[in-house]
Amino acid sequence: MKVQALSRRQFLKTTGAGLAACTAPALLSSCTPKQERPNILWLTSEDNSPYLGCYGDPNANTPNLDRLAAEGILYENAFANAPVCAPARNTLVTGMYACSLGTHHMRSKNPIPEFVKFYGNYLREAGYYCTNNHKEDYNVRQKPEGCWDESSRTATYYNRKPGQPFFAVFNHTVSHESSLHKQMPELAHDPAKMKIPPYHPDTPEVRRDWAQYYDKITELDRQIGEKLKQLEDDGLAEDTIVLYYADHGGVLTRSKRFLYDTGTRVPLIIRFPKKYQHLAPGKPGTRTDRLVSFVDFAPSMLSLAGVPIPDHMQGEAFLGSQARPPRDYVYFFRGRMDERYDMMRAVCDKRFRYIRNYMPHLIYGQYLNYLWKMPTTRVWEKMYKEGKTHDVQNYFWETKPMEELYDTQADPWEVNNLVDKPEYRDVLQRMRAALKTWVLDIRDAGFIPEAEMMIRSEGRTPYEMARDPNSYNLPRYLEVVDVVNQRDAANLHRIQEYMNDPDSAVRYWGAVGCLALGQKAMMLKASLFKLLEDSAPDVRIVAAEALGHIGEEKKAIPVLKEALAHPNPRVQLRAANAIDYLDEKARSALPAIKNVTDKYVQRVMEKAYSDLGIMVPTDSSAHQDEKSI
Repeated sequence: MKVQALSRRQFLKTTGAGLAACTAPALLSSCTPKQERPNILWLTSEDNSPYLGCYGDPNANTPNLDRLAAEGILYENAFANAPVCAPARNTLVTGMYACSLGTHHMRSKNPIPEFVKFYGNYLREAGYYCTNNHKEDYNVRQKPEGCWDESSRTATYYNRKPGQPFFAVFNHTVSHESSLHKQMPELAHDPAKMKIPPYHPDTPEVRRDWAQYYDKITELDRQIGEKLKQLEDDGLAEDTIVLYYADHGGVLTRSKRFLYDTGTRVPLIIRFPKKYQHLAPGKPGTRTDRLVSFVDFAPSMLSLAGVPIPDHMQGEAFLGSQARPPRDYVYFFRGRMDERYDMMRAVCDKRFRYIRNYMPHLIYGQYLNYLWKMPTTRVWEKMYKEGKTHDVQNYFWETKPMEELYDTQADPWEVNNLVDKPEYRDVLQRMRAALKTWVLDIRDAGFIPEAEMMIRSEGRTPYEMARDPNSYNLPRYLEVVDVVNQRDAANLHRIQEYMNDPDSAVRYWGAVGCLALGQKAMMLKASLFKLLEDSAPDVRIVAAEALGHIGEEKKAIPVLKEALAHPNPRVQLRAANAIDYLDEKARSALPAIKNVTDKYVQRVMEKAYSDLGIMVPTDSSAHQDEKSI
């Protein structure tokens, strides 16, 4: 029968069960033309933690997602490996940690090896029709060819061939951070009834942001309900496994972009129709505390579809015939967020979360143009500066400890750091060791500056560079950062040795050690002067910044201005940050920042001018919307 002779409903139902013959026998050696394979539908949302009724949130009004949870399996411990969209999506689609690929900095656009494909490539080779509607944002220079049949605002599984199973993604943006940039005229949720985290000041602005956010979650639920109803109306619900999840946690200040539970834990609900219950890890209405994370999604989808999981994938399938035993830990990473640098790694089990801060001399709340568009951020900072916040609310605006440890069961908002508690010493050592083992196992590419990573990866990928011991001595870097991050003047002799090391990455961390110590590093001034002529631009910049903070700005500023003319925009950005943090001392360098066209440098420029009370040049492009970048 010709497709044209079928009604739309008949066509959709006949194509739902996956009757197509295998198109890749090498991948599906056990597949036959008669084997039925499930359709897989992903319904995703942006920037939201599990603030849903089915997760026990009393503020939530989410009947459709609650119903989906009652019909499916709710995951209590599902996590994004990064607390922001692009690096999280990169991990999601590759089954590999972005910090292993060197794609962990926000919108870094680095290349990945040719053998690293997206899950869509493997599913398409296995006969699936793969669609994405519509956001990609994969944080790579170029996506693998052939990863989607359709990827657009109009992409749909309706266009597949008769007998062809589908894998379809529908992204929902209504709960994105930008939804709080402008106040809605009316709110359905009552700000007075909002439960405010202890780290947020209890103000009308904060309460209104939370209430408006819950309104957006309600609208998200309505949109998800529409998609589920359409699936029913099309007669495909009984042939389709449905997954709902968020792209990371969020969204109010101190969640998105940070490695706390509120930035990384996501809702995950999976519904298996009756005919595919044998693939489900539990009965409808089940709740599971199994640990899963985004790096596990790609291998899990391949497992559900009967596709062998490639050896290079670092995730572990938690569904299907290739499911692995439950993991003990989930791992997290954070690098540059838009225009500001920071570096964190973390690990959690079902109870504890350990965070390692590799730039503890920086405050958590570094100014980000996009984050400061939210009223909560602005009022919180203002109150801190006015001395109207208390200890738990203060620390976001202050420098960080090197390590953080939280009991997430007893302290769900993660405000009581247990690192110095003797009774948690064994837990601390266990979590610390787990994180270090993971960093070494995946060959984390993030322990050198971003620009240096790009320079060393010329002609290859950061992933390949990080696996070359002659280019990337990871064990050595871990030893060095453990010393410099202590910010202890007793380590100055070792820091001086680092500043004279043949490896520019070691010299960089030595300079960071001086920057972190400030006036306490005065005795190493001569070594810092020497680094102003270093061959590595990041080393020169950090040395100049360190000197600027101890009164040697006259020698530091020319180095920073020269770096602003470097052809690598990430060198420019590092220099712009240093100039901004030197405040009045770097006033003479501001005109040089104005001439840089990089969008992130423009944002730093805006902040630097504002801090000094100078009108921002009219040609600034710092207000570009995040989604257009």
